[in-house]
Amino acid sequence: MYVIIAGAGKVGWNLARELIAKDREVTLIESNHDRFRVVEQELEYAVQYGDASELWVLERAGIQRADLVIAVTGDDEDNILICQVAREKYGVKRIVARVNNPRNLAHFKMLGIQPAVSATDLILRLIEHEVPEYGLVQLLALEEEHLEIIELEVLDGSPAVGRQIQQIPLPKGSLVISVLRSGSGFVPNAQEVIEAGDQVLLILDPGLEGQITPLFAPLGAGASA
Repeated sequence: MYVIIAGAGKVGWNLARELIAKDREVTLIESNHDRFRVVEQELEYAVQYGDASELWVLERAGIQRADLVIAVTGDDEDNILICQVAREKYGVKRIVARVNNPRNLAHFKMLGIQPAVSATDLILRLIEHEVPEYGLVQLLALEEEHLEIIELEVLDGSPAVGRQIQQIPLPKGSLVISVLRSGSGFVPNAQEVIEAGDQVLLILDPGLEGQITPLFAPLGAGASA
């Protein structure tokens, strides 16, 4: 696998370091000359100086044969441009973009730049995971596959408590894939009985959360989730 990474900040530098350690061929591109010199001391030939939003810089890095392009500069517009050029002009099938401002995430999605990773959004999800407001946390959205993975806390008094998974009237397009109980996770079978306090992971079609949440919350609660 040949990987081009645009942006040699902490994220880009660490990504390059880890990928090289996994025996991947990597070229890291950095437009700030001082930063380039610092990174060059460690990565040597694996880092190039230049602006990755310019075609000749990408071509010099060998984008024509790249398997994956990762845009993690500090500028969202540059990250969008780099990914669009990589995909549409050079036919790179796999792209990953960093979203610096979570307000721009919708623009990445609208332009088909996926996956687009927002550190702010990921941290917010972790916070929600630790302190869930409604007992439901979206862990992962697979945009191209039109699937989501969510986690639900099973509250005492909910319809699911004391019932086998096969007896829970889950809507079509949803499936329980894991249960976390007493600090230990496992893949349940259809006969597994759900207990209050369980953390249940489900994979589902987008938009089904409103039908699923009431099954794991007390009657009359969780409707706003």
